[in-house]
Amino acid sequence: MGPVNVGSSIDLNSDVGESFGAWSMGDDSAMLKLVSSVNVACGFHAGDPSTARRICRTAAATGVAVGAHVSYRDLAGFGRRFVDVDPVTLADEVLYQVGALQAIARAEGTRVSYVKPHGALYNTIVHHEVQARAVVDGVVAAADHLAVLGLPGSAFLAFAGERGLRTVTEGFVDRGYRADGTLVPRSQPGAVLHDPAAVAERAVLMAAGDVVADDGSLIAVQVQSLCVHGDTPGAVELARAVRAALEATSTAIEPFATHESEA
Repeated sequence: MGPVNVGSSIDLNSDVGESFGAWSMGDDSAMLKLVSSVNVACGFHAGDPSTARRICRTAAATGVAVGAHVSYRDLAGFGRRFVDVDPVTLADEVLYQVGALQAIARAEGTRVSYVKPHGALYNTIVHHEVQARAVVDGVVAAADHLAVLGLPGSAFLAFAGERGLRTVTEGFVDRGYRADGTLVPRSQPGAVLHDPAAVAERAVLMAAGDVVADDGSLIAVQVQSLCVHGDTPGAVELARAVRAALEATSTAIEPFATHESEA
């Protein structure tokens, strides 16, 4: 899929299910009304079984696609710290997370359609070939029909494509980009964007195939799905602004997982 044109469609996804026991994060109920796909935390960086089941139940009722948001085993660090994990262990942990969510989704009348790595794992497997292959191994072991969501040009998507998985490219409307197309690290200024109007304008530009990098340069991006992070302050307002801006260009918000002909 190339850049979005007026009158076409794009997927809008968000990270949800990141509450844990008595600890609450994000407004999942509101977000599920605005996006077309949800990346459900599988318990390794956040989330718990009851939260995941509640998300899947709502997603099934509203036609929102469900994805497994797999992570390093890092609850304390919210999955945002690199872990030098053995690749066999990493593959097994991806399989474990996807499998657990598959069972929960099935119990609620829906299914896991795709896998999206979270946080440090997502960024690591852009270039870390050993871990990228391990994540792909875990996904294939879970089900060879699953799609994978990742950064354009990443090793992860390249290896997934080689294994016959459907690959879906993603852009982040609320994150800063560097000139090489990677994300600005969260430890640096400009990593996270908060202004709804600016984020909405960025979403429309990204859907058309471009994004402004942190050095002011315009770089090409080919994205099939746009992400609003559920834990970003004001995330619901950002998602609402993005959806309205895209719909104003006659761009429909639809889950990529329904486009079987593109698999």
